[in-house]
Amino acid sequence: MHEDKGHGGRSRYALTDTEHGRVWGVCAEVDGLFGEPGRATYELHAWLPEGAEVRGWAGSRVWLVPEDRTLGPWLLEDAESLGPHPGTDGLVLTGLDDYEGPPEGHRGPVRLHDGLRWIGSCQEFARVLPPERADPPLVLRGFAQGDELRTRLGAGTRRSLELEQAVLEIRDDRGDLLAERLLWAAVSGWSPAAHDVDLIDLELSGTFVTPIPEYARPLWERWLAGPPKRPGAWAGLDTRQRGAWLDLVREGASRRMSHDRPAGHAYELDGRRITDVPGLHLALGEAVNGPGGYFGGCLDALADCLRGTFGYTSPATLLWRDAGVARTHLSRALTPDGEPYDLFGVLLDVLAEGGMRVTLA
Repeated sequence: MHEDKGHGGRSRYALTDTEHGRVWGVCAEVDGLFGEPGRATYELHAWLPEGAEVRGWAGSRVWLVPEDRTLGPWLLEDAESLGPHPGTDGLVLTGLDDYEGPPEGHRGPVRLHDGLRWIGSCQEFARVLPPERADPPLVLRGFAQGDELRTRLGAGTRRSLELEQAVLEIRDDRGDLLAERLLWAAVSGWSPAAHDVDLIDLELSGTFVTPIPEYARPLWERWLAGPPKRPGAWAGLDTRQRGAWLDLVREGASRRMSHDRPAGHAYELDGRRITDVPGLHLALGEAVNGPGGYFGGCLDALADCLRGTFGYTSPATLLWRDAGVARTHLSRALTPDGEPYDLFGVLLDVLAEGGMRVTLA
């Protein structure tokens, strides 16, 4: 399936050489941009849930905390529960490992939480090695090649087909840069495009970034039509999709210029839909920088934004309407190692330290 139907014309995607800045070519359609990233799979033996059983998506950040605390916690991102392991008392959990993952051969009891609540514990766990799989190639459909690439394809040598480090630029319907994907690529094949003999279908192999997950495809399609024009366009999304929406907001933050308002500006925050962490940062971003605006995606990033150059100059005031919604949902949180803390209170402290005087309403 094509990733895009070409509403942005031939130049929706541009393949660019990072070293010299030259454009290898442009196209309107790409295959292989969306997909399911390689996920780690764990069998949690003697699983004991805390509260409701985990079904389906388990959280954007699930921490595995060793009971004896001799080792630090390990992070499993975008975790999913596949349900009980057939014929056992275990649970099967998948997700994206952090850069380290758990130590090899660990066999002690582990307790799991999602940053807001404990979800269960197990006596031990084992990582299941996934079957070998080949990542699908990236295929640029209807690719208008530049002169340099045409020369390289004509030569046809292995060296000439090595594009090395490149960037796939993705633009919205207005022609504005939406996102970039860095890759280390080689041309593995090409053929005339079906609808235009002057264009080719260019196939790339190599090391690509993690594919954009399929659940985020509808959100990308909305952003490809242009950034949101009204605040709260994300409000009807679930937590997982809000996280993907926040990724798009964050990715474009460095390219969307935010003119710092003068000190003393009065901001207003609509808190009716702040029921989770992504919603908190999406609402704050819109309060400061309007629909689709960015003002931090975590507490550390928020603190950076409060120092300036992200639409804000200290001091300022913030009227937080319906603040009770966030207080209800975010006051009871857990650190990675499982220690309780008040996320709502910490957030207010960060805002105050950054010169934002907050009035809760």
